[in-house]
Amino acid sequence: MIEIIFLIILAAVFMALAVVNDVKERIVPNWLNFSLIIFALGFRFFYSLFNENFPFFYHGLAGFGIFFILGNAFYYGRIFAGGDAKLMIALGAVLPFSTIPTMNFKIFAVFFFLFLISGAVYGFIWSIFLPMKNFKEFRKELSAQFEKNKKKFYPALIFGILLLAAGILTNPIILYFGLIVLIMPYLYFYAKAVDENCLVRNVKTKNLTGGDWLYKDVKIGNRTIKARWDGLSESEIKILRKKFKSVKIRQGIPFTPVFLMSFLILVWLYFSNSFIFEMI
Repeated sequence: MIEIIFLIILAAVFMALAVVNDVKERIVPNWLNFSLIIFALGFRFFYSLFNENFPFFYHGLAGFGIFFILGNAFYYGRIFAGGDAKLMIALGAVLPFSTIPTMNFKIFAVFFFLFLISGAVYGFIWSIFLPMKNFKEFRKELSAQFEKNKKKFYPALIFGILLLAAGILTNPIILYFGLIVLIMPYLYFYAKAVDENCLVRNVKTKNLTGGDWLYKDVKIGNRTIKARWDGLSESEIKILRKKFKSVKIRQGIPFTPVFLMSFLILVWLYFSNSFIFEMI
């Protein structure tokens, strides 16, 4: 059990450092994620070697492999930035607390469930508080989003009303679908307004770092620096610094606290022998 406690403390310390960096700099350094992978797998290997308990190492490798696939799926699916994806991959080497494969799969499933719930709540809280910083500008952006997308809104409105009417006359389930269809456009406008008004800012080019997301394409002579998902490269940053004093970038919310919260809740559930592991 001491070996699991060591891995938990190791992961908690590294994630705490990741949170500090993410909140302050909006970036999770590669060295932090790679160090956690090396330390976690290295510890598993030497512990297994000295105690002749190689399943402890093999399960760490299996977890790393599974979360490598998950992390890349989230990254290429444009759900995670690179730092978040690498942190998830690193956690894969830590999370197999058991030497029983089925139990480890339960741990993965519970962590993933906690991660989704924590992420949804965390994102919702951010989406409420971000507009409060400059509510007047946010309200203008919300109106602009409605004007820009109202052609998409009216078909959804008509379809939603038809579903409501059908639900009242026939099946309550259809009524609920109608309510969802009516609400979705408003949520879309709100999310777009938050994205455009609260997550875009002007930064000095001297403060740009690799991986920063340009707000939109920047044309320099015959060359265009694209606003790509994988962010700016170091060579592109050098070009921007020569030509501009500042540029607009899109800045996401720091998401590493969700990893830490989900991990700590998982640890608590695991050591309290929670019934949730019996349900899976």
